[in-house]
Amino acid sequence: MATAQLYCVCRQPYDVSRFMIECDICKDWFHGSCVEVEEHHAVDIDVYHCPSCDVHHGPSLMKKRRNWHRHDYTEPDDGSKPVQAGTSMFVRELQTRTFPNGDEILQPMQGSQVTQRYLERYGFRYPIAVHKMEGLGLCLPPPDFSVKDVERYVGGDKVIDVIDVARQADSKMKLSAFVKYYYSPQRPKVLNVISLEFSDTKMSELVVVPDIAQKMSWVENYWPDDSYFPKPFVQKYCLMGVKDSYTDFHIDFGGTSVWYHVLWGEKIFYLIKPTPANLALYEEWSSSPTQSEVFFGEKVDKCYKCVVQQGTTLLIPTGWIHAVLTSQDCMAFGGNFLHNLNIGMQLRCYEMERRLKTPDLFKFPYFEAICWYVAKNVLETLKESREDNCLPPEYLIKGVKALITALRNWLKREVTEPASEVPDHIRPNHLIKMLTKEIQHLENGNCGSKLMKSHGISACPSTRSAHERGSHARRTARRLRDHHHHHHHHSHGPKAPSNLDIFEQHTQEVLKKLEMGTYEEDASFNLTVNGKFNKVSTASAAVVERSLDNKLRLVLCNGRIVRADVLGNNLGLCVFLKSNGLKLNRICSEYATSPSTEEDAIQGMLSMAGLLYSHPSEDPSSSQESWWSRTTHPSPDYRCPAKLKHRIQEHKNFMDSQGSGSNSSSEAWSSRTHFPGHGEIPTLAYQYCETSLSPPLHPSKRPASNPPPISNQATKGKRPKKGMATAKQRLGKILKLSRHKPFFV
Repeated sequence: MATAQLYCVCRQPYDVSRFMIECDICKDWFHGSCVEVEEHHAVDIDVYHCPSCDVHHGPSLMKKRRNWHRHDYTEPDDGSKPVQAGTSMFVRELQTRTFPNGDEILQPMQGSQVTQRYLERYGFRYPIAVHKMEGLGLCLPPPDFSVKDVERYVGGDKVIDVIDVARQADSKMKLSAFVKYYYSPQRPKVLNVISLEFSDTKMSELVVVPDIAQKMSWVENYWPDDSYFPKPFVQKYCLMGVKDSYTDFHIDFGGTSVWYHVLWGEKIFYLIKPTPANLALYEEWSSSPTQSEVFFGEKVDKCYKCVVQQGTTLLIPTGWIHAVLTSQDCMAFGGNFLHNLNIGMQLRCYEMERRLKTPDLFKFPYFEAICWYVAKNVLETLKESREDNCLPPEYLIKGVKALITALRNWLKREVTEPASEVPDHIRPNHLIKMLTKEIQHLENGNCGSKLMKSHGISACPSTRSAHERGSHARRTARRLRDHHHHHHHHSHGPKAPSNLDIFEQHTQEVLKKLEMGTYEEDASFNLTVNGKFNKVSTASAAVVERSLDNKLRLVLCNGRIVRADVLGNNLGLCVFLKSNGLKLNRICSEYATSPSTEEDAIQGMLSMAGLLYSHPSEDPSSSQESWWSRTTHPSPDYRCPAKLKHRIQEHKNFMDSQGSGSNSSSEAWSSRTHFPGHGEIPTLAYQYCETSLSPPLHPSKRPASNPPPISNQATKGKRPKKGMATAKQRLGKILKLSRHKPFFV
């Protein structure tokens, strides 16, 4: 074999993943990192002289600025060309525009009100602003945390995506170089960092994402540990923007919902509701060649301006089109998540990304795979609802219908594009068939809502995660784990009288066992003891007796519990039953207490457990959160830094320079090459693609004067990140791909 040609002062063969620049004198190619030329700086050089040539020919010649309103600042300013997004003239004009006030659409809420239960009930259709982060479950570094501190925790060698705002172009640089730029007295240009995902760094231990993002997240709930697709990491981003940074209008990848918290500084969001008309306009604008010259906020009926100040958290729902201006130097944290509330809209956004040919680097990693996992889990939820004779919530039924349509289309598409994301252990056609059957069952009224409502059947818990359901053994294991965790938790709490401790713990565990459905305003709660007692024919008027551990006898009529006999001294059960207004008989009580003392004890226990019923019409801003929306204790996995670290997958996103497997767009091989990840691990024959896409063996001429960004999507919104694939995952992928692809790179 011919020996590979060597380049640069380091005399290495060509590496497609590292940025290089050609000397205009000796015509050799040099790594930017070897000759101290940043990728974003290379575009400002007109004639490049390498270190040895500049001795004889003098320093490189720089381009001359001829305008302040075009991405290519060398274009002559003859007044004929419109202003382009991100340029300094654009930012000046944006600051003088008037917009409808964001308060018209923003829902101000207290952190403790933002619960899964609340959003399931009232929907997540409008952005939410939380001005004090208490109660969100969000943990962050203190407000004096600096850009230098980020470097300390993340490591200066980490290669990050940086946006050159005035050109709306994306490039890579080491974090240390960005920090040096940030602190330089005169910053030569506006650079913005919005895609620094830090789950795999020490900084991850300083950040706990909001409860809502953790509890509702598809990836957290449904992504299996043994999946051979690398796990998507999109939950922890650090955004560092200097004044006048601007990100043009975009929808977050895969229609993810997003939370942002401004640690210091200020960001201004320009928000557009995802109506069908606005989405159609957005798609048209996104695919237009003059996109950067048209301010999308003017094309729609209403674009709302929301100023997000230090200490405020903003939650943006599925599909909202938004642009962001950084009005002063700013550090913010954020994260993205998919969830069950707006499944149809998430799928619409994904399909739009496909039509717009968004490069894989800017799409949610393995979006289709996660949809298959969700479908498998939702099927179990629907089966349980049917067996328990209760109706799944409307949003889930609508979501499943949209999911069935999408899965069918993806399977059809696989015939012509065999880049399968159907996970192993899933039988796609069978799964679609079973889901369709469950939906038909609901639509045919076999357990129609009228019948169910008339018997007071409650809606079911709808978003139980994969880890929360399954065989009886799995549930028992969960109860044991929860019991262990409660025990652990209480051992650190303040020492209360021991018998009350025991009562409270017992009450909490009984509550857990009686996994409650959402409550109906006009009906008393319906008990589901271990999820089994209401599986009685609702038509039958028979009275049925059951017993639980010989402690509780329930008398059911028409599928409803009409009386409860408590045997022995089980105060925890009394508390629970009383709290639900049930007729209660105490039989052979072993307590030597007077009735009034016992009443007081029960009342006290009710308030301790947060069981006092407050009507929804009462003051919503009241900070006492009702018990059905509070989590008892967070799962130990997510809140313990040591475990957190353990959960975080192996270092670095080796896929970043490769798109993601076969769909990798040709841009990935363009001369806008990428730096290697620090400490990168070679990827076996992971990449597979047609021969025409194989990486070039030599660098090619740097593009003309001032190349445009890779694609319209390239600088809009943050980049997602895939986890590191394990050896098993890579091998699985290779074996699977070899069924489709005749050729490996």
